[in-house]
Amino acid sequence: MILLVRRGWWWCLDYIYVVRWQLRGALSRAKPGDFADGDLAPVLILPGIYETWQFMRPLIEALHERGHPVHVVPALRRNSRPVARSAELVAEYLDREGLGEVTIVAHSKGGLIGKYLMTLPGMEGRIVGMVAISSPFSGSRYARFLVIPSLRAFSLTDPGMLALSKEQRVNSRILSIFGKFDPHIPESSVLPGAHNKQMDVGGHFRILGFAPTTELVVEFVERRHAQ
Repeated sequence: MILLVRRGWWWCLDYIYVVRWQLRGALSRAKPGDFADGDLAPVLILPGIYETWQFMRPLIEALHERGHPVHVVPALRRNSRPVARSAELVAEYLDREGLGEVTIVAHSKGGLIGKYLMTLPGMEGRIVGMVAISSPFSGSRYARFLVIPSLRAFSLTDPGMLALSKEQRVNSRILSIFGKFDPHIPESSVLPGAHNKQMDVGGHFRILGFAPTTELVVEFVERRHAQ
């Protein structure tokens, strides 16, 4: 009973976080290029489904303050396209900007896009690694009950999800971060062969604003580029 109450509380806090950051994003005057300057290695932000890049502002600001140019892909908009098409748009952005030795920082569906991108020809030298936060690498059992195709694509039996989960050659360059309880991904975000880290926080969204998550993301980005 205590566990159920705690999880219910985490769920409430999660959606309070969502509302707060969706409103901040809508009211913000920040532009996609505002964080693209810096002397250190570049970082690419990939938000989750129905999220804009603004939703990941806590991590964007922390990385930019450390000196990393942080890039977002405006063409993703609210990130509702299929994973493969979204990965193509990101690859086009990397080509257009001439970016190399990039570390991806992704949330939820963004982690699937990032992993798919890492498997494409020519990307091994351009993407040095990825931090994925609350990403459904094994899908979600709830997705099959959803009517919207962009959400049902996260089903455990979706052909695209199955194909991506079987692709493991890039997993060793991925850090998967997740909370103690994720109401959207009961299967958890553990990725075989990757670096997996459970944080002492519950929820799918508010882990993005959790200070230890920020510290771990910054540490991973800087370590990947020091190798």
